[in-house]
Amino acid sequence: MTALEFLLIRSLRPWRDAPAWHVALSGGLDSTVLLHLLARLREREALPQLFAVHVHHGLQAVADGWPAHCQSFCDDLGVPLQVERVRVDGGASLERAARMARYAAFERRLGEGEVLLTGQHRDDQAETLLFRLLRGTGVKGMGGMPPSRRLGAGWLVRPLLDCPRAALESYAGEQGLRWVEDPSNADTGLARNFLRREVFPALARHWPQAGANLARTAEHMREAEQLLAELAELDLAAAHSDSGLPWLELPSLELAPLLALPEPRQRNALRHWLAPLTRMPDSDHWAGWADLRDAAVDAAPVWRLEGGELRRADGRLWWLCGDWLRNPLAPAEGFDPAQPLRLDGNGLVRLEGAPPAGPLRLRYRQGGEVMALPGRGHRDLKRLLNERGVPAFVRSRLPLLYRGDELLAVANLPGLDGPSSGEWRFRWLSSDLS
Repeated sequence: MTALEFLLIRSLRPWRDAPAWHVALSGGLDSTVLLHLLARLREREALPQLFAVHVHHGLQAVADGWPAHCQSFCDDLGVPLQVERVRVDGGASLERAARMARYAAFERRLGEGEVLLTGQHRDDQAETLLFRLLRGTGVKGMGGMPPSRRLGAGWLVRPLLDCPRAALESYAGEQGLRWVEDPSNADTGLARNFLRREVFPALARHWPQAGANLARTAEHMREAEQLLAELAELDLAAAHSDSGLPWLELPSLELAPLLALPEPRQRNALRHWLAPLTRMPDSDHWAGWADLRDAAVDAAPVWRLEGGELRRADGRLWWLCGDWLRNPLAPAEGFDPAQPLRLDGNGLVRLEGAPPAGPLRLRYRQGGEVMALPGRGHRDLKRLLNERGVPAFVRSRLPLLYRGDELLAVANLPGLDGPSSGEWRFRWLSSDLS
């Protein structure tokens, strides 16, 4: 077994029991070598079923011949090939749009537990780290490309990250492999190409181990990021308290435990919490967190991020996105209690139990509403909502049930959501908001 084969099989050891391996085959050097190595290894190793996937973007005429090249190569190896044709939506970054379309196609191909293998190597890792450093990345960005991560129902694995490109070129020459060259790789107007063609050769002349050292730094940064994530989990544990509103299924944190932390740990904890919800802002934009945190107690501050908004209300932080950022349309006047009703941009309401007599209708709060409560007389709805700690951003969309001009119920709030006898309850499924 060659050193390259040994490195590959060692990298793939955790994935040997996967239902299938799919190789992302662009037709270039890296993926060509990867697929050839795997096809050879399966002759003497028990490997998962092997497939290849080629994504055709249609962005340049020369690429029209690449699917046929990949098909011929796969036929020679006896590996099934699937060609995925995708449409790339133009925008500020065509390169990013193409990457997103490519990985969306890969994700569609993966079944439960299956693995997508890509050919990125050590030089790619070093290039990624330097590229991100020049853009002012943080610790997570300095970790470069992870060796593996979730992708849809399966996993994305990069088994060649410890292998220099020179080793792949040497293998391809020894095996007489042919591959395609993307002409866009010669365009040094693109930042990555400039690094690859102009900067790295100059670095290597002065520091021959630059690529290996940068890749090792990325590994150290991934370890540091893991430690920061563990610290964030510890700091967030106390903030994951019960909001007292179990029906309000929104991500939220108690603010006080965060305020007790030094500012760098506040940011670290919030980055960890927000990571599944939105792209992280740059350093300058974190001033929005300070503004929200330090606003007056009676203020309703908002920190707007790419994927939504962070709001502060009643001593908690709340994450809002989707329909929560839009005012719902007024509900239809009539309400049939026998049927759940989907509200436009505001989830779903239903009445549980034997409905009250009389024609019913729905409304949202306008201000000045009064509700009759047994033993308490008529009470201002605003005060009742204050008593129950309903955040201000919820109040304007909280469904109200009327019979004529009589406010019968406020959805989900115990003591206000129906009669004390328990004959019926008025429910709002806010989790149905997208």
